[in-house]
Amino acid sequence: MDPVTLRNRLLVATGMWREVTGEPLPRLQPGPPDQQVQQFELLLVERLWESATAENARDVADRTWDLVHDRPGDDPVRRRVVECHEALARISRLGD
Repeated sequence: MDPVTLRNRLLVATGMWREVTGEPLPRLQPGPPDQQVQQFELLLVERLWESATAENARDVADRTWDLVHDRPGDDPVRRRVVECHEALARISRLGD
């Protein structure tokens, strides 16, 4: 992955993490930078998914989509976001 893309992904994910959790960034397993960024993004998606309620499901869906909207369909983070969106749709219908 090109370094600029990797840096941009990291900046978006760290900003969102801080905004959503207010916690320090999590420790990641050692590895290549692209795998660490992907691991971090997956942690972020899981954290957002865990915080989802009927009232904020649409906001969680929007936030997670912001991470992956321009990625190919086989991207692991995008696939997880799509799975979460299906569940978020069910949650938001319950709140309507």
